[in-house]
Amino acid sequence: MVSRIGRGSSATKLISKPRRCRRQSPVKGPPSPSSLVSFIRRRLARIFSRLTRLSTPESARIRCEGFELQKKLHAEPDASPTVHMSLFRDHCRLPPSHMRTVFVDLDETLVHSQSDPPPERFDFVVRPVINGRRMTFYVLKRPGLDEFLEAVSKRYEVVVFTAGMKEYASLVLDEIDRNSAISHRLYRNDCREMDGKLVKDLSCTGRNLRDAVIVDDNPNAYALQPENAVPIGPFTDNLEDEELQRLVEFFEGCGEAEDMRDAVKQFLGETYNTLVL
Repeated sequence: MVSRIGRGSSATKLISKPRRCRRQSPVKGPPSPSSLVSFIRRRLARIFSRLTRLSTPESARIRCEGFELQKKLHAEPDASPTVHMSLFRDHCRLPPSHMRTVFVDLDETLVHSQSDPPPERFDFVVRPVINGRRMTFYVLKRPGLDEFLEAVSKRYEVVVFTAGMKEYASLVLDEIDRNSAISHRLYRNDCREMDGKLVKDLSCTGRNLRDAVIVDDNPNAYALQPENAVPIGPFTDNLEDEELQRLVEFFEGCGEAEDMRDAVKQFLGETYNTLVL
């Protein structure tokens, strides 16, 4: 910048203001190994942070679907396009056992329950809290339930596998299993969802299928292993029902079978022939 000094003087002096000089940085040498490692770590942290943000919407969608699935207590989920989404996690794998395993359903197989108004007959009441709301269920035990659990648990590992919500089913099981005949409990979040239906996949439980049987009133439940299934009629309030007594005889008589699936096949064949005759 130039300024003029001394108005009217014969000579005009031009004075230039000194420029500000930027301080030069010392010449940098090659980065040390420690600083290079820190730089790489920072870059990787940024990359993983971006990937996490990108995946969050999908994770939130899956969690939302799981929440919506658990809104219904007993009913199957509404029919939907094939999803083949597994609700199974590693926690459904059972601890090792030296005994053969009987998987048995809960609702309409061992008990029948309903909400208000109270039915004419019931054995006990449970009041679970579901989705923040306390509900009341009146539960009727199937005839022969206590004898069934006692007899089968002497020879087999008994696992209750229900599509009911844990908040409800755990309270019912506490009532009917006062003698600890049931070894393990599996609930709705241990099922698979396939074609809008809840399926109980025995292959993910850590049990050899040749040593396992499932008793259930719903054919959808054992769709993946029908050869392991002993169907049972649904129970509501028939106090003359003898289905569990019949199953006690079956399990007491097939203990020596090399493959439980062969015993099931023979049992179902004999049952069918009896019904036809």
